[in-house]
Amino acid sequence: MLLTTPAVVLHAFPYLESSRILRLATREAGVQSVIAKGARRARGAQRMTLDLFVEGSAQLYLKPGRDLHTLGGFDLTRTRPGLGADLGRFAAANALGELMLRFVSEEPQPEVFDAFVAALDAVAVAPPGDAASAGLQGAWGLVAALGFGPALEACAVCLAPIPPDADATFGHAAGGVLCPRCAAERGGRRLPAAARDDLRRWTEGLPRPGALDVGTARAHLRLLREFLQQHLHDGRALRAFDAWERDPNGG
Repeated sequence: MLLTTPAVVLHAFPYLESSRILRLATREAGVQSVIAKGARRARGAQRMTLDLFVEGSAQLYLKPGRDLHTLGGFDLTRTRPGLGADLGRFAAANALGELMLRFVSEEPQPEVFDAFVAALDAVAVAPPGDAASAGLQGAWGLVAALGFGPALEACAVCLAPIPPDADATFGHAAGGVLCPRCAAERGGRRLPAAARDDLRRWTEGLPRPGALDVGTARAHLRLLREFLQQHLHDGRALRAFDAWERDPNGG
């Protein structure tokens, strides 16, 4: 079956002497593994541009039951050079790509693809040294699009309302903030009211006012990484997130 769909390159590596194997985020078919035959040998107009995070219209030859499909063509529409011009932007984009690779299946999830593209676009134009906030907004937006956004207004266990200006406890296993009674029973990580407001904005697709200092960015990234790992069941580390947490703004 031939499928033409918007796609973004998430990962690429050489295969044999002339080909490349790619992992693509697609709008119509989730995340797919494809082989681009002859991609390393072609020259000039015949050469497909398949660099990391480029976007285009991919022509996929899909075969049921196969884990590796064939890429028939890739018509480039966007390159996002800003991602490679700043280490903070590139670290954020890598973490967003890792989120797609680890959480998105081969099923169509157009709303997730759209959220991912919007996140890459925002990170690509973030001011140098201040990509962490744009990346966090994009990551939490992806989490919300995937359907497991955190509870932030009421206790994730007993549904008791929590005042918006109150500090809270964030329970990763529970899936959001906890009231004092449930927090005493279950434990969790302290979430100041200001940080909770940041999360609320990011999950709603709204930017955080002002820049993030490094300490605050690392605290937010640690919370996000721990939350994501709670929802993974293969035991593997989130290496791109770990790298991003160590150096949020590529300083």
